[in-house]
Amino acid sequence: MDIKKLGEQISPTLEGLGYELVDIEYVKKYGDMHLIIYIDTPAGITLDDCEKASNALDPLLDEINPTADAPYSLDVSSPGLDRPFKKQRDYERNYGKEVEIKLYAPIKGKKVIEGILKEKTENVLTVEVNGEDKTIECNRIAVVRPLVKFE
Repeated sequence: MDIKKLGEQISPTLEGLGYELVDIEYVKKYGDMHLIIYIDTPAGITLDDCEKASNALDPLLDEINPTADAPYSLDVSSPGLDRPFKKQRDYERNYGKEVEIKLYAPIKGKKVIEGILKEKTENVLTVEVNGEDKTIECNRIAVVRPLVKFE
């Protein structure tokens, strides 16, 4: 399955409903294949949003036939509060907010850095840690996601 092509085919339908396509996965869960489509809006996603998107995508996916007639379950989901940033737009939406950065290898003994996201360019991420700006080369970063704190 060509995930990128599928994304290009279904994005206009989702955008017409006011949703952003975040990601697509085609995975085996509980012994069956699942096509999982993650959607989002700046205000978040509700169960009703997932149902609305699923109902709109179902006939389109029947037409596209992304699995070449192999059976699958369609799951439309929110990416969750702690979804990893994948697109530049994800970073831009989170400037000024707390993030968690996981590194491939430690920097000064730390493999996880928490701070306030300042900027992301093609090659460098800038984050404020304890009042001081730190730059991290993007090729050293495994994942960046919002820092979720439970009180």
